Amino acid sequence: MKKLLESWEQKIQAFSDKPFMKYFRISTSAIWNLFVLFLTIALIAIIFLGSLGAGYFAYLVKDEKLASKQEMRDNIFNYDETSQLYFADNKKLGKMRTDLERTETDLKKVSPKVVDAVIATEDEYFYEHDGIVPKAVFRGLLQDVSNSATQTGGSTLTQQLIKNQVLTNEVSYERKAKGLLLAMRLEHFMTKDEILEAYLNIIPYGRNSSGRNIAGVETASNGIFDKSASELNLPQAAFIAGIPQSPYAYTPFTQSGQLKDKKALKLGVNRMKTVLFRMHETESITDAQYKKALKYDITKDFRKREKQATEKYPYVTYEIEDQAKKIMAKIIAKKDGIDTKRLDKESKLQEKYMILADRELRSKGYEIHSTINKELYDAMEKVKDSFPYYGATYNKTVTDPETGETKTVADPVQVGGAVIENETGRLLSFIGGRDFNLENLNHATQAKRSNGSTMKPLLVYAPAIEYGKIGAGSPVADVKLNHGGWEPSNFDVNEQRGIVSARAALTDSLNLPAIRLYAQIMGNRPATFLDQMGFSHLDADDYTNYSTSIGALKYGVTVEENTNAFSTFANGGDFVDAYAIEKIVDRNGKVIYKHKSKKKKVFSEETSYIITDMMRDVLKSGTGARAKAGLKFSADFAGKTGTSQEYRDVWLVGYNPKITLGVWMGYDQPKTLDQYNGAYFQPSTRINMFWAQVMNSIYDANPKLATAEGKSFTRPANVVSRSICADSGASSGCGKKITDLFNGSIFPPTVTSNSLLQPFGGTMPSGKGNKSKEETAPGTANNQAPPVNNSSNNTTNNSNQTTPKPERPSTPKPERPSTPKPEIDEKPEVDEKPTNEKPPAEKPPSSGSSNNKPNDSNSSNTSKPNSSGGNNSNNTTDSKPNSNGGTGQSSVSGDSNSNRE
Repeated sequence: MKKLLESWEQKIQAFSDKPFMKYFRISTSAIWNLFVLFLTIALIAIIFLGSLGAGYFAYLVKDEKLASKQEMRDNIFNYDETSQLYFADNKKLGKMRTDLERTETDLKKVSPKVVDAVIATEDEYFYEHDGIVPKAVFRGLLQDVSNSATQTGGSTLTQQLIKNQVLTNEVSYERKAKGLLLAMRLEHFMTKDEILEAYLNIIPYGRNSSGRNIAGVETASNGIFDKSASELNLPQAAFIAGIPQSPYAYTPFTQSGQLKDKKALKLGVNRMKTVLFRMHETESITDAQYKKALKYDITKDFRKREKQATEKYPYVTYEIEDQAKKIMAKIIAKKDGIDTKRLDKESKLQEKYMILADRELRSKGYEIHSTINKELYDAMEKVKDSFPYYGATYNKTVTDPETGETKTVADPVQVGGAVIENETGRLLSFIGGRDFNLENLNHATQAKRSNGSTMKPLLVYAPAIEYGKIGAGSPVADVKLNHGGWEPSNFDVNEQRGIVSARAALTDSLNLPAIRLYAQIMGNRPATFLDQMGFSHLDADDYTNYSTSIGALKYGVTVEENTNAFSTFANGGDFVDAYAIEKIVDRNGKVIYKHKSKKKKVFSEETSYIITDMMRDVLKSGTGARAKAGLKFSADFAGKTGTSQEYRDVWLVGYNPKITLGVWMGYDQPKTLDQYNGAYFQPSTRINMFWAQVMNSIYDANPKLATAEGKSFTRPANVVSRSICADSGASSGCGKKITDLFNGSIFPPTVTSNSLLQPFGGTMPSGKGNKSKEETAPGTANNQAPPVNNSSNNTTNNSNQTTPKPERPSTPKPERPSTPKPEIDEKPEVDEKPTNEKPPAEKPPSSGSSNNKPNDSNSSNTSKPNSSGGNNSNNTTDSKPNSNGGTGQSSVSGDSNSNRE
């Protein structure tokens, strides 16, 4: 063996000594040295490039402030969430109008199938990496540098979350560098489940079945499949998980909420199959699950088009949003240390906080709970939509302010209504108008109109009773007057009854007694009662104009405000401001606002009961008798009708101990309703019928409200029946007496014919006000002797009281009450002929006039004098329909006093 080894060694040595081996050794030595050199250069280059890259990376992120843990978490969880709107009793109405809908959810409420699909598709190594996947970063960088046609991407869920919540969608190395840095940092501050939950809540998912932009897995699940994210099956989960790659290509719905055609839907279906493939590839699902899911027809699960809240309940949606913004504006202002009363006085400050409130409500996921009862609202809408007797619909030409184009649109009789719970002030329901798409003005809460004779109990009779000036049976003068050329009249322009009781004057809605009585108490500034009862648009002239007594306000009053004022009487004289927002709850379940009803004493219980009892007669035998007769149930109601000048507005407000219902009709651009009465009934008959039908619908929806659970108005112990002289109010010394209700603590002063005519004067008609037999008001006793007059309570209300002395006005210049104008038409052109002349299916009796025009003498009484001689518009009249549905008159507008029910 030794010899063998020595032999091999000698051979090798001999081979090495050959000349060519010398050159081989030199070559290999050189190659090795070159290899070492190049390796060294490569290492240096790598270190250099790495340092250069690190330096460039540092340069790109040098301005990025490292946020604290709390700041990072706050930024991540600071995503918009759509606020929810609710009817009363926690019944969902819908979502607030916003550019992007999102509903937050917890990870534990998301189906595991969705989680598996998202991870398999978007970030296979989510639970393994620390925010980034280096090889994916380098691959993306190489593809970007080489301008490769294939861009595979490399963003982890963490990076996508950073891009959406902290950075922007800007395509730049700086943004990408910051994204890498912040993604790694975020992984130290949040758990994997927290990151995944945030991602699922912020990622966009295209559109829902209403055509609205949506974000968040819960919103997508509900908007696409009408399911919660916890209820999705495997194909549905895969479809949802695939959408974020190209939201508007893969969403199944168009901008209008319609389902896309088959070709467009195929894009989303193919994407779903890709997601299923990746789930199978990562072993998230079995072979059997994969094959079964591929055969699933996902298109049958897509939700049918869903109407938005603004489509289903536009008036309700806009009203709740508007009221909520006003509340939120004050909440935000208060946090900023601003006195909230300033918002009511400073328009710019109010505008600022209304904008902030709007942003807050549309993006922070509040729950806004309203007082609107869905059943009541639906029932009242049915009546509104089916009522056939509104009147003629005209055509008008309008101009679009943006395009300048003109078009012809319908100009129908509009309607407004409000139902208020007396004790609490809750706005239980309302009628906003005929058609929101035609006119989006809310005629219950926004439109301001003359309230006609519904003003009389609020401003004249109730204040006069409160001051001790009158009782229900006190004499008042129904005598014509001429005040500087202003000659108001009753409905029948030739009628003047002389001395009548206050009850009769209110029951038959006589104008002259109301004007005269108001003039006698004007020194007490009774219009302050209106201010206390929520009339928010009173002008200084409204406190001094005589014609305010019959509803001629400068700006007018809304249906809600007028109805709310009447509820004061139902509450025994306590005013409770109406409201529509019950509470506002933030996304964490904390109640940040809850309404608290407050009572404010306006009238005494005695005054409230007496005026209520007087208005019982309005519905029993007066101008509202048709409404009471139209009810299909029995309840204790009081109310008042109202008609403004030339029948431009008709009203009826009625109440029981539980609720108050007020309704109104009129054209948006005021014109007479007193036309085509043969087809539609006389205007005052229409409003009587409409009020009754609406109240019947309330009864159908909630009998306890309509009947007040059988309760009647409680007569206070201090309201007494007294027998007085019909023509003087004295307790004795007369042949004719009348028995009626009075405040037991105050005996109104004795009057004379001369004092009743003050301050206008005039001549008492002969033979008026002197009926031969004793009268007894309904519901009163005639056997109780009146108590001794307590003069100490009447120091400011005697017949010699000083009243404003008017000056002779200049030439009267008629004005119209202020009313909202259509948004796109300042001067509408009206066709000569209505578009719906034909009568509805149900025809009124033949006694109705086919085309009654306002009487010239009544129409001419348009000047509105004040105590200093100024002039405004609006003489008002009331019309009283016959019980058989006839108009009760043929040639004059208003009430026919010769055809009383």
